[in-house]
Amino acid sequence: MIIQKTREEIELMRESALIVSKTLGMIASEIKEGVTTLHLDKLAEEFIRDHGAVPSFLGLYGFPNSLCMSPNAQVVHGIPNNTPLESGDVISVDCGAFKNGFHGDHAYSFEIGDVAEETKKLLQVSKESLYVGIREFKAGNRVEDVGNAIQKYTESHGYGVVRELVGHGLGQKMHEDPEMPNYGKRGRGKLFVEGMVVAIEPMINLGTKNIKQLKDGWTILTADGKPSAHFEHDVALIDGKPEILSTFAYIYQALGIVSNEEDEFRKVPLVI
Repeated sequence: MIIQKTREEIELMRESALIVSKTLGMIASEIKEGVTTLHLDKLAEEFIRDHGAVPSFLGLYGFPNSLCMSPNAQVVHGIPNNTPLESGDVISVDCGAFKNGFHGDHAYSFEIGDVAEETKKLLQVSKESLYVGIREFKAGNRVEDVGNAIQKYTESHGYGVVRELVGHGLGQKMHEDPEMPNYGKRGRGKLFVEGMVVAIEPMINLGTKNIKQLKDGWTILTADGKPSAHFEHDVALIDGKPEILSTFAYIYQALGIVSNEEDEFRKVPLVI
């Protein structure tokens, strides 16, 4: 069952989402060669708590940390550890924050040092596919319209779209209806309704779409060992159109990137 949110609840969700956005912006300033993911995880937990929220992932289904940190061939659900990051790595950082009874949850894939050009392109196309999918999250459309758009865009570049892992509804629970796959056929799936909030999150592989899981019960890897990319936004359906509650602006501010990619999905310009 899709849980529709009131405008007031959506504003509370925006607050939770922006705590995640600010956390990822802080991580963007700290993530570099020689730093361990466990160190970054501790910084994130402190930052989230200092902003009056609780890390959503810590203890969720038994997960041991505040961030999912998944480098290179790890797709998602990587567990932070003491292995230093190296130049050439790419890493998905997925973060959640719970405040005022609602979750925020989104992710960004970072480049460390000198990254291979084919991997840079994977990240670029995967991020572009996120917005391609968000454009289909509108009144009159259905779940698989979003997935179909993401699938077509990324597969046209020769990439593999993960099937076993999907986006999801978001609210008082981290995972609500509906599931939001990154593949599908137009016109299929649940109809979008006003006030719903979803986390749209393409998980795109440089090579095969197939994956495997480590014995830790969490970490998901590409089956061929090639890199994967992961980007995620929280999006509400307001007046029949998609409105992004999260932002990558804090990341871009830290990295010196200028972008207007989110502007079309905001009624009011974001002030950071």
